[in-house]
Amino acid sequence: MGIISEMLSYPFMVRALIGGLLVSLCASLLGVSLVLKRYSMIGDGLSHVSFGSLSIALAAGWSPLKVSIPVVVLAAFFLLRITEHGKVKSDAAIAMISASALAIGIIVTSLTTDVSSYMFGSILAMSREDVQFAAVLSMVVLGLYLFCYNKVFAVTFDESFAKATGVNVSLYNVLIAVLTAITIVIGMRMMGAMLISSLIIFPALTSMRVFKSFRGVVIASGIL
Repeated sequence: MGIISEMLSYPFMVRALIGGLLVSLCASLLGVSLVLKRYSMIGDGLSHVSFGSLSIALAAGWSPLKVSIPVVVLAAFFLLRITEHGKVKSDAAIAMISASALAIGIIVTSLTTDVSSYMFGSILAMSREDVQFAAVLSMVVLGLYLFCYNKVFAVTFDESFAKATGVNVSLYNVLIAVLTAITIVIGMRMMGAMLISSLIIFPALTSMRVFKSFRGVVIASGIL
């Protein structure tokens, strides 16, 4: 206990603990719907988009978060729209956006600055602003599952049925995509572009091996 108390006496350790728990909670809960809707790799694709936008922001001297969040949100919305209309399959669309954004990020990085902290992550580097974003995000995600559980359930498993019952499917799909995009951007500070998608995929997949109900998977994923 003495070692833990000593570690938590440092502000950066407290920020790392709180920020890490909040981002993990958001990623795990959102990951349940994404995995079941077969969008497991969207986290990987959006992390590469975030890496590209972060590279450009740092090279231009802009605020990384203020640039990356709207760019990644737009990418998530664009990805959702082109797959909804059936013009491009979801896996092909994710691969296309992921490869393009990663290539841009690497080119900018090689010419200007070092963004290795965003490529591989450093949880101890989380700032007060990161933790504040994570706190607000976690409240929104928890609110989505607590107050709109039945609608999220319907949209996740059967969009046609959800539309027939009057659920605004497009709204919930966009909301999940936007929340995922913000989670990816904030989580990159913690795990980097290479590993952030694991926070979305593994808790959901692990929970599905133990529980068979949607509610059980959601609760287990949040705990994991």
